[in-house]
Amino acid sequence: QVQLVESGGGLVQAGGSLRLSCAPSGIIYSISTMAWYRQAPGKQREWVASAARGGTTDYEDSVKGRFTISRDNAKNTVYLQMNSLKPEDTAVYYCRATGLSDCWGQGNQVTVSS
Repeated sequence: QVQLVESGGGLVQAGGSLRLSCAPSGIIYSISTMAWYRQAPGKQREWVASAARGGTTDYEDSVKGRFTISRDNAKNTVYLQMNSLKPEDTAVYYCRATGLSDCWGQGNQVTVSS
């Protein structure tokens, strides 16, 4: 089964930046939406941002103006540029691709220190 592989997480100080990447391990056909979710310790997984195939993007309110989602349709790759990071952004970040199938990444830890 094809999986999504994430990279780019790590530890950063508050106010810093990180860029997450997510690419499939194999071929995924007819992806419509690619998105990022996150799950903080003791909390439920929440949606962060999404990018439709046609270019429309949407963001959760707390990340608007700080995070930017982008995708490369030719490579079925999605990115999340995270600027002005805050300690409350600390979480495991997951990418997701939906269309004919529903694929998730394995999760990538992002830790923001104060």
